[in-house]
Amino acid sequence: MYVCPECAHEWPIHAEEVPPETPKVVKDANGNTLQDGDSITVIKDLKVKGASSVVKVGTKVKNIRLVEGDHDIDCYIDGIGAMKLKSQFVKKI
Repeated sequence: MYVCPECAHEWPIHAEEVPPETPKVVKDANGNTLQDGDSITVIKDLKVKGASSVVKVGTKVKNIRLVEGDHDIDCYIDGIGAMKLKSQFVKKI
């Protein structure tokens, strides 16, 4: 057994190997898998929080980046700026 000299925690010499984390798979509204650099289209009018503008249905977004969190798409929309979107409101082009 290994013993930590500071806290006295003990663990076996042959610790169980932890399987590597599987990457999160992000899918659009139609079930297509999204990847970094894909182009998408917005399928629903989306209100922009803190502004009076709206992202309209059919807005095309190029070169998306997938991120961790509730809003899993990071992108730049012309006329609005940098935004985070949920994958359930977009479809892959």
